[in-house]
Amino acid sequence: MADIINLRMARKARAREEQAAGAAASRARHGQPKALREAAKLEAERLTRQVEGARREPPTEGES
Repeated sequence: MADIINLRMARKARAREEQAAGAAASRARHGQPKALREAAKLEAERLTRQVEGARREPPTEGES
């Protein structure tokens, strides 16, 4: 026989877990020093320029 669970409590526990996961992601995103955020931004821009520069033909009007 299966265990009896209180659905209200299970729903609230799942909501708490989701909220904790969101808080952890937010801490990771906003907890970085400004220098690291800027470095990541510059690296992403550098990679974009490198990929765009390696194209064989220029993009047409409809593509981005």
